[in-house]
Amino acid sequence: MNGNSFGRLFQVTTFGESHGDAMGCTVSGVPAGLELSEEDIQDDLDRRKPGQSMITTSRGEPDAVSIKSGVQDGYTTGTPIGMVIQNKDARSGKYEPFITAPRPSHGDFTYSAKFGTRNWGGGGRSSARETVNWVAAGAIAKKLLAQEGIELKAHVNQIGDVESPEVSFEEMLEHSEENDVRCAHPETAEEMQERIAAYQEEGDSIGGSIYFEAQGVPVGLGAPRFDSLSARLGQAMMAVPATTAFEFGLGTDAAEWTGKDRNDDWEFDDDGNPVPVENDHGGIQGGISSGEPIYGEVTLHAPTSIPKTQQTADWETGELKEEKVIGRHDPVLPPRGVPVVEAMLALTLVDFMFLSGRMNPDRVDDQPGKYDTDYHPSNPANE
Repeated sequence: MNGNSFGRLFQVTTFGESHGDAMGCTVSGVPAGLELSEEDIQDDLDRRKPGQSMITTSRGEPDAVSIKSGVQDGYTTGTPIGMVIQNKDARSGKYEPFITAPRPSHGDFTYSAKFGTRNWGGGGRSSARETVNWVAAGAIAKKLLAQEGIELKAHVNQIGDVESPEVSFEEMLEHSEENDVRCAHPETAEEMQERIAAYQEEGDSIGGSIYFEAQGVPVGLGAPRFDSLSARLGQAMMAVPATTAFEFGLGTDAAEWTGKDRNDDWEFDDDGNPVPVENDHGGIQGGISSGEPIYGEVTLHAPTSIPKTQQTADWETGELKEEKVIGRHDPVLPPRGVPVVEAMLALTLVDFMFLSGRMNPDRVDDQPGKYDTDYHPSNPANE
């Protein structure tokens, strides 16, 4: 099975299945000298893990990360970082009715048709649980970006037909983690919560969307044509489970704008450099970052595992069956999807920072040849 790696110079390769022994990833390309602990990674994993609130699955996973390689005395060594997250609360029995009778709109049939077999417990490799690896790797990418003055954030801007008004980046930082929905507009968050609860009571689910933004991104990231920043961001966001649409800048609204209205005029900044007056282009022009904030939106469909009777076809018996997907599932995906979207944004940006030469891929202090560093281990015999 291919397709388990993401990135060029900063590359993440993941493994694991929903009800397997563990999830994990290898992160190659992390430069030496970055101060890194399991706690740095755990903070984001706790934002993604199940069982956070009444609007998430009740599966009891601590999602505790264990760093297995690539870190010495609290600093990265420049070698691949291996991380493992054990699965603790897998209950596969409830998935037995669907071993040869695929759940509607899941990956059950397509995985079996492609490989001739599949790990059916919890959806196996097709489960969104696999994104725990992305968030772990993304936490490292975020820390590297922060050293370069790049900050990013996401929040839930729509659930069903309940849509948040525009909020500032500062409001996202201040308010998005204050409520279970992760919406940075408190009044809208309450309305979203009520809407989600109503679908839960009906035994149904609902879709939504996540807005993301990155500040401090320098000019010049992206390699058109096929490695443009927008193309790679699209790949990253469309990989997020349940994503049906990705857009940046005006997105689909651009279909209703004239060229004159959409085009961003130019002016000079205080240093005499050309800068766009507006940012309707979402921080990307010609597939390359313009130096303006990068922003966009990811749309997620409603969770497909719902406790309503649905029809399936059992290829082993040749029967049509009525089955319910019984288990512990999210009634809505964007609240737990926020750290996943942030992770994929961070992984894309940090990879381009290395590809463009903005960051030294070997070491964070950018001092090639210097061996006597603050982060080099000491010889105990010399103390």
